[in-house]
Amino acid sequence: MDPRVYWVGFNKIRGIGSVKTKKLLDHFGDLSAAWIASESALLEAGLNPKTARSLIQSRTSINLESELDQILEMGITVLTILDENYPQKLKSIEQPPPVLYMKGSFEESDNSAVAIVGTRHLTGYGRQVTQELSSFLARNGITVISGLARGIDSVAHDAALTAGGRTIAVLGCGVDIVYPPEHRSLSQRIP
Repeated sequence: MDPRVYWVGFNKIRGIGSVKTKKLLDHFGDLSAAWIASESALLEAGLNPKTARSLIQSRTSINLESELDQILEMGITVLTILDENYPQKLKSIEQPPPVLYMKGSFEESDNSAVAIVGTRHLTGYGRQVTQELSSFLARNGITVISGLARGIDSVAHDAALTAGGRTIAVLGCGVDIVYPPEHRSLSQRIP
């Protein structure tokens, strides 16, 4: 079985994030062993009783292979923190996300990136500064990262693309959901 199924499975369990995933990895060595562990073994690994029970109840209703198949059929890449392609700068933060769901590709040049995020209630001045800054960065080989939200975020993405540069959207929802819906065409322009 593809080991990514366990990462996807644990990502679906309420109460298990980066800290608890690391505890499980450290204790069991891999997530497949943690997935089938008894409640007492999960408690020994550092989960609290509520989270251990939640895991045990949830894993009976999650079809791991089906979950991964659905994700892959949508053209989404599943990157785990153990993957070579996981962004190194993200890996270096205190609590990196254990799993990334990605459409498109992360390139070596994306290691030189600047995040531009801001208000959803855009002023004329905010639009101008965002366009100028994003265009300048893109023309100079710097990837612009933003959140595809209304306002500053969408202007940053659009300006980077218009200047012929790269942009990455970090989403607060699943990559299978475009929010806000009016940004569907903008999201399709992002490689």
